[in-house]
Amino acid sequence: MASPSHDIPSSSGSAPVNPYAEAGVDTAAGDLAVELMKSAVRRTHGPEVLGGVGGFAGLFDASALRTYARPLLATSTDGVGTKVAIAQAIDKHDTIGIDLVGMVVDDIVVVGAKPLFMTDYIACGKVFPERIADIVAGIARGCAETGTALVGGETAEHPGLLGINDYDVAGAATGVVEAGRILGADRVHAGDVVLALASSGLHSNGYSLVRHIVAGAGIQYGDNAADLGTTWGEALLEPTRLYTSPLLRLITDLGGGVHALSHVTGGGIAANLARVLPRSTWVEVDRSTWSPPPVFRTLADLGGLELEATEGTWNLGIGFVAVVAADRADAAASALAQDGIATWQVGVIRDGARPDDAHGAFEQGAKGVDGGAVRLVGSFNDGESS
Repeated sequence: MASPSHDIPSSSGSAPVNPYAEAGVDTAAGDLAVELMKSAVRRTHGPEVLGGVGGFAGLFDASALRTYARPLLATSTDGVGTKVAIAQAIDKHDTIGIDLVGMVVDDIVVVGAKPLFMTDYIACGKVFPERIADIVAGIARGCAETGTALVGGETAEHPGLLGINDYDVAGAATGVVEAGRILGADRVHAGDVVLALASSGLHSNGYSLVRHIVAGAGIQYGDNAADLGTTWGEALLEPTRLYTSPLLRLITDLGGGVHALSHVTGGGIAANLARVLPRSTWVEVDRSTWSPPPVFRTLADLGGLELEATEGTWNLGIGFVAVVAADRADAAASALAQDGIATWQVGVIRDGARPDDAHGAFEQGAKGVDGGAVRLVGSFNDGESS
């Protein structure tokens, strides 16, 4: 947290003046926010965390890494995007931190890494201690669920740059993986099965489109969304599902049967899966194997869009993808189901010549990665999601 400024005594002997406060920065509120969040943060700390809350730097004992033959550190940084605007609109801030952990820590598990620690950054127009504490409590809950220590953070007050009720959140996390156990394209080969892991909803991507659709329809976030069984704001703030712990267990239990993982975030299913496949391979993801949940269908209908038109923006019900050995696919799906994650087969990895583009073009790699080729084919199931 920002260090408190010092009062400057007046030469006339009148009451001390705090020029920082007069400029709009309330350091006392920042200190109160730290006090309110301390217990939540401490619950994420194991014996590896040294020094507690409030230091200039978080300390983490890395002695355990000496048991690795060649430990590789994995790191990720991200934010939650414009989903925060909905939290601000309905004054509900206790789940946005879970979204942040999902965006940051779940990226680390893609390479098979175990998360070690995380830090966060909250920029706001004005510090409201209870609001900041709610945000950090959500981050702490997400960290606890994923086995990640929340070792530090910063709350910065930016009057004049952000509105009084505006804020944004970001975070960074570090994990570790044994060099010989990294997951990725070099483990994938033809015949591997592609499994889809169900999302909890929109997660934290595509909210600029969501907000555009809602605004265009003249809907307020406090309005009832009959098809979704709650208000619009509450439905759209459904927290991001956290996959780290179930996936780490799966990697261990399958003993090499998990070859690659993909976190379905910005860019959608095809682009994110293509990033973790070898360039020589391709896969057709069968839409008929699942039915996108109601929130996607309702928003698409409201915006006058076909679901297929949103495939590069929303996850459409698939939050993660696992590429596994064919003889371990059933065991993988069963294990994830026991962890409460519906899982189903959507395709099989192929190599050699690809089919023509009669059913749509393949996406080849993504985000600078010269990876495999993926396209979605068929029509979505109109029944219940898998």
